[in-house]
Amino acid sequence: MPGTNRPGMMIYRFKMKESDIQRQILEYLRYDRRVALYWRQNTGAARYEKDGKERFIRFGTPGISDILGVLQDGRFFAIEVKMPKRKLTEIQANFINNVNRAGGVAFVATCVEDR
Repeated sequence: MPGTNRPGMMIYRFKMKESDIQRQILEYLRYDRRVALYWRQNTGAARYEKDGKERFIRFGTPGISDILGVLQDGRFFAIEVKMPKRKLTEIQANFINNVNRAGGVAFVATCVEDR
């Protein structure tokens, strides 16, 4: 909702989306010297038509974190990005626990400062 703090000046509230947080984290990882490589892991579903038939496909692994990568020391890392106050699903929590138990680094980030 617009407001004013000075005559003639409008202030707009910006509602950040999860994709905005992901983008900030990916930009941070680009310059973090501890990181060897990283990528955004997409999961979801799509419909498409082939040979006159509509098809539905799923891609990715359910529960896998949003951002994956490898640290310079060879450890795998996974970052699940969530909006503040949003909860992990059980399958997401299991993925994070499995990565940590296997010697990797996995956590939930609600902002770029969560590292």
